[in-house]
Amino acid sequence: MWYQFKEALDKLFLKLIGWFDAVILALPNLILAAFVFGIAIFLSRFIKNWTLRLSTKITGKQSIRELVANIVTVLFLAVSFFVVLGILNLDKALTSVLAGAGVLGLAVGLALQSPIINTISGVLISVRKYYNIGDLVKTNDYFGTIQHVTLRNTLIRTVEGNDVIIPNKMVIENPIINFDLNTKRRIIIECGVGYESDLENVKDITKKALSKKFNTSLDEIEFYYREFGDSSINFMTRLWIEPNDQLSFLDAHSKAIVAIKNAFDSNNINIPFPIRTLDIPKNNLQIHFQRELNGATN
Repeated sequence: MWYQFKEALDKLFLKLIGWFDAVILALPNLILAAFVFGIAIFLSRFIKNWTLRLSTKITGKQSIRELVANIVTVLFLAVSFFVVLGILNLDKALTSVLAGAGVLGLAVGLALQSPIINTISGVLISVRKYYNIGDLVKTNDYFGTIQHVTLRNTLIRTVEGNDVIIPNKMVIENPIINFDLNTKRRIIIECGVGYESDLENVKDITKKALSKKFNTSLDEIEFYYREFGDSSINFMTRLWIEPNDQLSFLDAHSKAIVAIKNAFDSNNINIPFPIRTLDIPKNNLQIHFQRELNGATN
């Protein structure tokens, strides 16, 4: 019994001595690895600050700058970590870590697919400058003003006063109209005149009324007849105005309609409306009058 116990202790001591020798032999590598990793941590702060300053030239959004700086810093530390593992001769451990990280990264990527796509879309929106805070836009069937943009969502306040949060992925994947990219907006008015009207005279009166109202030349006002309608000959007229904010646009559109209506009234131009003619048989009409007469007598 005592002999077996002593033999086990001897093996333990031999094992400990072997470990101690391995540590002593690896001590230069440990010191070098610790020194390299310490330098990497120290340099990561400068790299982050340098990335923040550089990203200022790309985008003015603080959230985007911090995201880019953090990604660059993490990548630098990851490369430094792999260098440290190579110094310690832990190639097999490095391979196992990479394999495990690949499987784990795949699982996390599938689970967080939507948030990741929205974040990437937010970065693209910031870099490409699709729109800025306060711009009037129309996207995903929503029309309103940009209130706030994050890495994941875009907040739009519609003209009705409702706040709509749209994932950045939907903004990237669908068409978007930014009315503030152009300093002007176009007013389009459709109307109709009676078949008895002098069409050249109608065109001339319409253009003059709009030219006088908006202080613009006749050449800048477009006028086109569109179709022969059921009760009128329909036309479309359009012109550019500025500024292009929504309230000014609605006000200008309203004034254009009033100006055209007043001009037509002054020149006896008829804007017809649909009329239905009822054909009532004579016998039925006589019966109707007789019933009315009998009712009045009684």
